[in-house]
Amino acid sequence: MMRRNWLLRGLLGLLMALTIAAPVLAQGANEPQDPPPTLSVFADYPVRVATAGETVTFDVTLRGGAESETVHLDVEELPDGWEATFRGGGDVVEAAHVESEEKTTVDLKVEVPNAVPVDVYQFTVVARGETDTIEVPVGVSVKESVPPSLTFEVELPTLKGKADTTFRYDVTLENEGNEELSINLIAEAPEGFEVDFKLTGKEVSSFPIAPDESKRLDVEVQPPEGASGGTYEIDLVAEGGAARVATTLVAEVSEVPGKPSLEVTGPGGRLSGEATVGKESALDVIVRNTGDAPARNLKMSASEPSGWTVEFQPEEIDQIAPGAQTEVTAKIRPADKAVAGDYEITVRARPEDGSNESADFRITVRTSTMWGIAGVGIIGVAVVIVALAVMRFGRR
Repeated sequence: MMRRNWLLRGLLGLLMALTIAAPVLAQGANEPQDPPPTLSVFADYPVRVATAGETVTFDVTLRGGAESETVHLDVEELPDGWEATFRGGGDVVEAAHVESEEKTTVDLKVEVPNAVPVDVYQFTVVARGETDTIEVPVGVSVKESVPPSLTFEVELPTLKGKADTTFRYDVTLENEGNEELSINLIAEAPEGFEVDFKLTGKEVSSFPIAPDESKRLDVEVQPPEGASGGTYEIDLVAEGGAARVATTLVAEVSEVPGKPSLEVTGPGGRLSGEATVGKESALDVIVRNTGDAPARNLKMSASEPSGWTVEFQPEEIDQIAPGAQTEVTAKIRPADKAVAGDYEITVRARPEDGSNESADFRITVRTSTMWGIAGVGIIGVAVVIVALAVMRFGRR
């Protein structure tokens, strides 16, 4: 009896377990399953803007489905006179292989006829896979052609500086048209001025510029050496195809203060003189100002041999105007023991503002005439003494 009860209880437990598990198993069997992936095709930018005669490029992306497959490509409903080609890997293609759940991109190039009216033109990209055919609408909005146009923008068109300054201008050139241009740069500057164009630090005279692109130019202007103060205009011209633009730069060169430039010489350019031992001799010296500013408060000085003296009249000169000259007398007295011969003294002129200028003079020294006469007298006396001696002792 007990054994029968145990069996009944076991059967009842198994029946209850099956009763509870059945709905759960039924629920799992009825859950929806994800569908397998399928081929998909799309254009990144399905409507492009162009002008008559342009070639438009569409990026067409194909995403693979559950299986790898080859997809054939075509364009339908293309307007009359239009041409379309698919390109992949640089070549014209008619089909593309797509791996499972991977992307493959091809370019669709559409050539717009030259005489096409302004309008929106639509056509269809058709991709035929092994199981699916997908149609993607694309279009071209044809607009009126924008004529080529260039503009110049200068941050500071007027700069100031000295004649030795390099004037640097920040210039921006913009292509406002819808076609690429090859730009040539031209500068019309005053005589002697040098103009350089630099793009990203490199000197250029021509370069390409894309539609709606701007390029920043550094324009360097160098005045000629010694340029006088004043306002100078430099005309810049940029030409590309039928487009042309010009602008004017201004360089204000400040006046540079002049400076004196001295020249020390003798009359007629002669740099020589004579002096006599024991006497004071005069040497004419000319101080000339060849600069473009007055030489003021000049002081005269000299370097002479040991024992000599050199004095100037005048020793100081108040002013020598540009292009003028002043004559100075140098009073030279050789040393008392100087022997006859050539000597050199250096004469200097030093202005208050400016550098010294000097010249070397060759001085020929002669002995005094009195010494010559005395010498002749001594010789004569000696001759007389010798003659008397000969006469007296010769008789014996």
